Amino acid sequence: MDKNLNQTEFTIFDTETTGLAPDSGDRIVEIAAIRFKGDKRIATFESLVNPKRPISEAAFQVNRITPDMLKDAPTIETVMPEFLKFIEDSYLCSYNATFDLGFLNNELKLIGKHPLENLVIADILKMARRLLPGLERYALWFVAESLGVKIKQSHRALSDVELTLETFYKLKERLESKGIFDVANFSSLFGLNLRFLHNITNQKIAEIQEAIDLQVKLKIKYLSSSTAEVSEREIIPKELRQDKNKTYLIGYCCLRNEERTFRVDGILHFEIV
Repeated sequence: MDKNLNQTEFTIFDTETTGLAPDSGDRIVEIAAIRFKGDKRIATFESLVNPKRPISEAAFQVNRITPDMLKDAPTIETVMPEFLKFIEDSYLCSYNATFDLGFLNNELKLIGKHPLENLVIADILKMARRLLPGLERYALWFVAESLGVKIKQSHRALSDVELTLETFYKLKERLESKGIFDVANFSSLFGLNLRFLHNITNQKIAEIQEAIDLQVKLKIKYLSSSTAEVSEREIIPKELRQDKNKTYLIGYCCLRNEERTFRVDGILHFEIV
């Protein structure tokens, strides 16, 4: 991988889903992507997907995708082969890539296909955290706004890909200002190890980050590390924090009426409410 970034074909993609957790039955309802090289767009992909299950009310409040919009949409059996052909031989990117890839691999499993293993994949969220240290928050809309991107986030797949692409261009300018132009260093800094994606804890972290970005409330079942008691509570998630190889969720706890800290590995289950 000694090519210049501007000589490489990238594909940025995004998904909209029925909820946050593919392991609990949530499915993709929309997928979109833009393939580009340098500042030239090569092609666009966009499709609704009939998930064969209802969209949760909380997810509808975010993406506004209705059952009527999906009833005549193609199923994933039709859409997935077209999407895989679209991304073929490109460098795949997404904002909070672990979340989107978790859903892609779940859909592939459901139709009897192997998970994505031979693709080069980078996380633009990881890119933002590395190049914009100390930012107040790392939701896509906030990062984009801090970089002067004028597009507003609408939580529809193609418009969010447009927003991510413009954010990527701004971040790439910062990367190049530091003298980093090559794909090898880009991959070292922002690429994902695909084995990492199959780790349950890391998938959970990606799903919680998505909830933070969407600014939705979570209902969690939590095993306390201090009392070993299990409780259910609603929280407003604020941020994820790393400390001594443990990841913590900081959020406002509606049960305690105060900000609390939860170990992610102690969150047994969660759903948006």
